[in-house]
Amino acid sequence: MTPILLVPGLVCTAEVFAPQAVALWPYGPVTIASTLNGRSMRDIAAAILADAPPRFALAGISMGGYISFEILRQAPERVLKLALLDTSARPDTPEQTAARRGAVERAKSGDFAALLEAITTSFLHPAHRDDAGLRDINVRMGLSVGVEGFARQTEAIIGRVDSRPSLAAIAVPTLVLVGDADPLTPVELSKEIAAGIPQAKLVVIEDCGHGSTLEQPAAVNRQLVDWISAA
Repeated sequence: MTPILLVPGLVCTAEVFAPQAVALWPYGPVTIASTLNGRSMRDIAAAILADAPPRFALAGISMGGYISFEILRQAPERVLKLALLDTSARPDTPEQTAARRGAVERAKSGDFAALLEAITTSFLHPAHRDDAGLRDINVRMGLSVGVEGFARQTEAIIGRVDSRPSLAAIAVPTLVLVGDADPLTPVELSKEIAAGIPQAKLVVIEDCGHGSTLEQPAAVNRQLVDWISAA
């Protein structure tokens, strides 16, 4: 059985992978990493590696994908398989950086719960934007991480390096998965990752935005089970 390490996204707790933890449990011990330690991608990845199994299958969503790239830079020999969900290999653009810092300022000066609800609505598939359960989960996770955690994670995201030059060096079985209507990390960015990693498998999940693990858990679970159980 293969240890499995799951890395959450921005202002997400272990709850972002709750459906996947259940589905993957028969295939190996599942650890959901904390992303709350460190102010840079390098430091967050190092903290996760310090607590991780000696070798593991690695899956990250959104910011968790950025962290996964950094884990691979620091300890490629420890990663047995890789799954990158709703993420990008590119660094931030100036426009993205400005928007992120504006969101942090709003979080510090206003109603953080209202900001989290607005962010959630913006990244869900249109068919899911009225799903109160999905909104509640995302707001609950964000409030648990807190405003200061949001600020630290945001600065780490802003400072991340360009992972595109290192894609060709990834030599483990890799799944690249994205929602068909992901507005934050669109399908084209996952196609770019899959094209850069030798023999990577690209999967596009239908009727899905940026929050694939919770928006379409059954479809994501099927792909992750195939990924972890493949020889």
